[in-house]
Amino acid sequence: MVNSHKSITGFSKLSKRGKIKWIVENFFKDPKAVTRELTSYWHSNEDQQKILDGFSENTITNFPMPYGVAPNFVINGETYCVPMVIEESSVVAAASNAAKFWMDRGGFKTTVLCTQKIGQLHFLWKGPKELLTGNFEAIKGQLLKSAKSLTKNMEGRGGGITNIELIDKTSDLEDLYQLQCYFETCDSMGANFINSVLEKFGSELGSFIQVTPRFKEHSEGFEVIMAILSNYTPECVVRAKVSCHVDQLEGVSNHFNGQEFATRFKTAVDIARIDPYRATTHNKGIFNGIDAVVLATGNDFRAIEACGHSYASKDGQYRSLSYCSIENDIFRFWLEVPLAVGTVGGLTSLHPIAKRSLELLGSPSASELMQIIAATGLAQNFGAVRSLVTTGIQRGHMRMHLMNILHQLEATEKEVKRALVHFNTEIVSFVSVRNFLDSGRQIKK
Repeated sequence: MVNSHKSITGFSKLSKRGKIKWIVENFFKDPKAVTRELTSYWHSNEDQQKILDGFSENTITNFPMPYGVAPNFVINGETYCVPMVIEESSVVAAASNAAKFWMDRGGFKTTVLCTQKIGQLHFLWKGPKELLTGNFEAIKGQLLKSAKSLTKNMEGRGGGITNIELIDKTSDLEDLYQLQCYFETCDSMGANFINSVLEKFGSELGSFIQVTPRFKEHSEGFEVIMAILSNYTPECVVRAKVSCHVDQLEGVSNHFNGQEFATRFKTAVDIARIDPYRATTHNKGIFNGIDAVVLATGNDFRAIEACGHSYASKDGQYRSLSYCSIENDIFRFWLEVPLAVGTVGGLTSLHPIAKRSLELLGSPSASELMQIIAATGLAQNFGAVRSLVTTGIQRGHMRMHLMNILHQLEATEKEVKRALVHFNTEIVSFVSVRNFLDSGRQIKK
């Protein structure tokens, strides 16, 4: 039976305090304490809070996330301090360590291969296929003409619609066709621009069919299903790479020389190229770095994740997004990943910290930001694989996680200091930390 006390009509029309009042009274044991806690995260600047509230619906408070920086990123000869928003321990540290490591070995080299984005108009056509395909150039011209008012400003910045293709999908789904449209959106991510153009194409195509002889008699067999950009942008791709002589890898591990380390590292990457189970975790590590910068700059990490994982499966099997080779004693490690990002419009212009992140990076163009993000993903991947093939992932990760465990166990300041000394040489786990604290507390009793 539905609990009527926990359902509500008109919730969205309540004030923010009204929303909190209803929530705490219906779902929490201590309404006053929860109210204090939720309101404590409101921004002290009311204007800033209004901006944050406007990003989403039914907003009641803010959700704090750690904002860190990874210095010493040398990318194409320029040095960056990279902003990263992430809650996982050791990610920023690993990226920073990798950046410092490669700073002394030539830094990261990055190249944007293409910045083209894609949108699709999906429609049904029950008329003769030849009528549609044979007149497509005329249709294409009419579509481009109809969208001029929408594309004028983008074209002035060097972007716009670069091509339109008619795709026959009737072998997959009866009567289905697509307009596959290609866009250049310059420094904006371009979602709103692309979707507006596609919806215009849908209405214009319908009008064309209604008024054009030969098409008009088949107009009842035409129906627009949907018009939407695709977050799969396999031609909006950036490459980041590092390389050095294997001798320059000496000292990276206490257990292996440079050649041995390089060989183990390459084998680990090769495993991620052939095994989807390993590739998934391998690529998750890459996105630890990518997502952190994407979030810090106000871009859409969900779109970028979806695209990246689709791209990793483009040959029919899910694979690593990074590659490694050793030829003539030269160690090379590189990454190719699609990244559709923007530096103007959307949250990049509205979110106060996103604006500061872009300023920290030197106010980059979208192409430059793509390269910074890709380099960070490669750095994170290098740090993770290096740990895996040398000391193991848990040693460094759990040491970084130690403070979280201590806070969870409500350690005092003195207990924290003692624990940091003790676990400098001991393996960190939740149980070991709890036992350490319990033993100290029992001695005091």
